[in-house]
Amino acid sequence: MERRHRIRRIANFVNLSTPLGLLISAVGGATRKSGPNGLILAYGYRYGFPIAGAFTVGNVVVTKHPESYLTGRLLDHEGRHATQWAWCVGLPMLPLYLLSLGASMLICGDQAAYNPFERLAGLEDGGYPRRSPRWRRNRSLPEGIKKVSE
Repeated sequence: MERRHRIRRIANFVNLSTPLGLLISAVGGATRKSGPNGLILAYGYRYGFPIAGAFTVGNVVVTKHPESYLTGRLLDHEGRHATQWAWCVGLPMLPLYLLSLGASMLICGDQAAYNPFERLAGLEDGGYPRRSPRWRRNRSLPEGIKKVSE
């Protein structure tokens, strides 16, 4: 394991985010196993909240899907969230993430597209689409009026 991943693992344990993630995965009935880069992968989470294919708390990546779901780009995306937990010193990440989610919903009607945590983790890697802000979306023009670009 690289030094940066060891530091992240220690930081997320000390800031209590990984213990919280372990608790959430245990309450959700997930099966846990060691993953790459110091992550703990938890499969078979039984609750529908939060609404996501996977979510990360500390170094614990939780999903309702089978073990084969967390691979490649999605696992890289969730690993970046684990680093965000370390940088946010643990539990302050929760309100910051929720505020960012709300702001993204206001801006474009999507929980991730303008959420800086999701953008920094890689929207496409997490399976999220890019969306335009509400005020920039194409609106239909009245009959007889053409767009300047035509």
